[in-house]
Amino acid sequence: MDKTALRFLEALIDAPSPSGFETEVQEVVRRRMLGFTKDVETDVHGNVIGRLNRGAPFRLMLAGHCDEIGFLVQHVSDEGFLYIQPVGGIDLAIMPGRRVLVHTKKGRLLGVVGKKPIHLMTPEERKKVPKAHELWVDVGAKDKKEAKKRGVDTGDMVTVAEGLARLGKDIAVSRAFDDKIGAFIVTEVLGRLSKRKGFTGVEVASVSTVQEEIGLRGARTSAYGIEPHVGVAVDVGFASDQPGADKKIVGDIKLGGGPILHKGPNINPMVGKLLAEVATKKKIPHQMKAEARATGTDANVIQITRAGVAAGLVGVPNRYMHTPVEMISLKDAENCIRLLVEFAAALKPGMDFTPRP
Repeated sequence: MDKTALRFLEALIDAPSPSGFETEVQEVVRRRMLGFTKDVETDVHGNVIGRLNRGAPFRLMLAGHCDEIGFLVQHVSDEGFLYIQPVGGIDLAIMPGRRVLVHTKKGRLLGVVGKKPIHLMTPEERKKVPKAHELWVDVGAKDKKEAKKRGVDTGDMVTVAEGLARLGKDIAVSRAFDDKIGAFIVTEVLGRLSKRKGFTGVEVASVSTVQEEIGLRGARTSAYGIEPHVGVAVDVGFASDQPGADKKIVGDIKLGGGPILHKGPNINPMVGKLLAEVATKKKIPHQMKAEARATGTDANVIQITRAGVAAGLVGVPNRYMHTPVEMISLKDAENCIRLLVEFAAALKPGMDFTPRP
């Protein structure tokens, strides 16, 4: 992975993007896509769509969501403490004692999620997981007036103050790899296809989708507008090579083992087969996972858009999902890019993805 792509990934991670508040990160995506194609648009929902070969007879949609879990300021107390509410599925048990950033109209404000000292807790309190409305952010303000003077307002975004860090050559940790790594991958696929000679028969729409964490909303609206023949979502998937993970439930998924491919009712069998065949032919390492029901990814709503779309799902193995220290292999991300570039190149106008015996 080249240095320019890595700088793009770092910029994606740095930009705050709780669901519904993705404009800053989408500007990062938009600038990167414009380096590959002039055909870039932002729809009314906030999805950013970069296209190649608009009007070609076969349409491929690639979707990676850019939104992250986070918080919004709900109330500023007279004492200057900020009470917050979660956006998306946050593990509240790990939040007390965390540093956070409050994104105000005057800029970023560092704060901490306060916590009663363990010395002062009763045995019952030590066992308790806080409720969302019991969490507060302390920005060091002496009272409500000072907090307001420093720019804090109801509805301000709050994100965990954790950026991208490297653990060795290929392993990286950060908040929000779910699913900024997906938005990164679909954007980089667009870039590589833009330089591929002879790639003209397939329209590719790479979409950085919004509001996935609160109901797969951006993929639903963008897929309706694009009306693809094939739609592939790119998201993170649970790695099982960590303590406490049960391979009988999660499957045998390893960091560094390559992209996760899937079989199940949310996956068009012809799309799934072609992804696996391309990976094997191009010697791209990959792993297989069974999904017995509709997945909790953009592939879910892409599949049932309009009269139906031949849907696929490619995953990046991820440890510690929905924590501030999500862990991935950059090698897996690179192999996802390689796989989707070759998959797109294997598509031809007139291909039929109707399931048959």
